[in-house]
Formats: sequence, structure tokens, C-alpha cells
Amino acid sequence: MTATAPRERCDTGLVHEAMPYRDDREFLEGTVGYVRAALASGRPVLVELPAGRNELVRGALGEDAPRVRFGDMAEHGRNPARIIPAVLHDFAAAHRGSRAVVVAESLWASRSAAEYEVCIEHEALVNLAFADQELSILCPYNLTDLPVQALADLGRTHPALREGGTSRLSMGYTDPHTVLDTIAALQPETPADAERLDYGFVAEARHAVKEWCAHAGLPAARLTDLLIAVSEVSGNSVAHAGAAESILFWQEAGSLVFEIRDGGHIRDLLAGRLPPPDEQESGRGLLMVNLLCDLVQIKTGPSGTAIRMWMALPVTER
Repeated sequence: MTATAPRERCDTGLVHEAMPYRDDREFLEGTVGYVRAALASGRPVLVELPAGRNELVRGALGEDAPRVRFGDMAEHGRNPARIIPAVLHDFAAAHRGSRAVVVAESLWASRSAAEYEVCIEHEALVNLAFADQELSILCPYNLTDLPVQALADLGRTHPALREGGTSRLSMGYTDPHTVLDTIAALQPETPADAERLDYGFVAEARHAVKEWCAHAGLPAARLTDLLIAVSEVSGNSVAHAGAAESILFWQEAGSLVFEIRDGGHIRDLLAGRLPPPDEQESGRGLLMVNLLCDLVQIKTGPSGTAIRMWMALPVTER
């Protein structure tokens, strides 16, 4: 099967489509046809899927597979907030001047509730980050494994839906700003037994994090990454919000979680999602945090900002 999108939506600007599927057959019919249509048009193609899905597509493409760049989304997109800067932006920038084509599956059944939320946020932000770029992105969603809410969420974050090789407008598509405002309003609960430190200097926050991690068993290399991330967030709080209100710490499902709160408001929706111009010296702090942490969740508004950072602990054998 050869899958094509309507010509008027292929030739200009961003084409961002969701592809719901329910089994391997539907998955392969949709993705392989889409990739072969792009290759036939001489377009560069990136396929970013969890490893097992990559192998399915690679096998189905046969001799065409070497013409496709494959990436492991489970690794590159472990933190969904790094997909735009580290996967999509880099590929689009490398092929500026031609329409780049991407198949990217960011959401799967084992994602946590927090990861699910950041995935939906990511899909909404794609529409802002690449609005004027020549980029086509197909996002497969396995509806068999995902919660019922996923069908509505993919419809409101993707301007188009692709089923049976045919693309149609999504009637549920919602302005990204509205989607992001809705997500930002969902304030997650902080455990009652979370440890807390109110601080006024970055060094105090770093010291507390080192103490907490020493007891929790975070490896030295990951501790270094975490300290860099905490320094960036707490430093921004002190510099831009006057002073950080607090840093909180707890353990959750095999991860260490750190939350920094302040009274500031991050107004740039794409903060941390796109690298600033090369000539700009600042503006890389949140981007670095997204690249270093296993998950980052930002809740911001007129009443203040809370940034949560997850670091997975090593799995111990029993």
C-alpha cells in the first residue's frame, strides 16, 4: 500500500498527523507505506520508535531500510521534553531546505501518568515549534494498550489523523495554547512525607541534593547530571524570581524526584524545548535540564512555578 497525504498539506509548512493503530498489521501498513512514499519523493526519513517497533519497520522495508535513519525513542525520548530539541529539531536542521519526514512514537503503555502528561504537552508544542518549517511528522498510537483518553488527546494535539493510508483533518484539534493551559492547571500532589528545604542560595540546594542522593544510592555519574540540573533551575529561580521558595525531595516508583518552587512565571512556552541561536549566550538552562534528567515536568502560571525532575535509581537484583 502506498500512503500519501493531500498535496496541499504536503508542500508547505508543518504536517503533523496522528496514526491510531490496534495491531502490528495496522501499524506496518500505516508506517511502511508512509515511509516508502517519502523515499519515492527523495525525502530524508527518520524513524524513531521503541526498539521492537523499529525492527518491525526495518524488516518490512527490506532493501529500502538502509535509506532510512532509525533511532530508539525509548532512549532518546525517555524524557518526552527532549524529543523536540534532541530528535526533531536536530533532524530538521540537518535537512534544512528539503522536507524532512519523521515517524515518531512517543507514547506507549508503560509510560507513567506523569510521562503521559508530558507526552501530550510535547505533541501540542510540536505545532508551535515547527509551525513554519517544511517538516512532516507521523505519530503512531497503539490504542489497544493506551488509556481510553488517548484517542481524544491525540485528536486535540494533531491537526490531522491518518487511518487506512488516508489523511483527514482532526475535528477535535485544539489550539496548542489552550491544551498547554489545561495541562498547566493540573497541579500534581506532593507527598506529605517529602523532605523540604527553603533556601536563598544555590549552594544550599546543591548540598541538600547531595545529602539526599547519598542516602538513596544514586550513582556518581547521575549525581553529577542531577547537580547540574538543580543548579540551573535553582539559579534561575534566584536570578529571575528573586529567591527560590523551596526544594522538595521524595522517592517514587524507583526514581528520585526533586521539585523546585518559586514565585516566578515562565512565559515562553518553548523554554527548554528549542536551542537558542548560536550567537545568544543565555537561554540554555532549561534545555540542559531536559537533556540531563529522565523526566521533567513544569507547572507555571501567574501564581508561581514548580519544576519537577526525575532521576531513575539503578535496578537492583534480588
